[in-house]
Amino acid sequence: MEAWRVLAAALLAAGGLVLVLLTMAKWRERRGSTGGQVALSGVITFTVLALLCLLVATVLPAWLSWSVVVLVGVTVSVMMLVS
Repeated sequence: MEAWRVLAAALLAAGGLVLVLLTMAKWRERRGSTGGQVALSGVITFTVLALLCLLVATVLPAWLSWSVVVLVGVTVSVMMLVS
């Protein structure tokens, strides 16, 4: 496995875990959200993150892998600034 794949997957995982927590917090703030809905949003976000990490680490080309990493980084940054 190439080193850039490991680095991209690690950066994606780090940013993605923050994204999971931010998503759960946004769901919790919604009126009428139960603990189950918050947990479900966390599970869905984590599953998508795990799938993306797997794809980045194995089959996606370099330009697409780094685009996903940048997109997640920008999303986390915007969500942190807005909240």
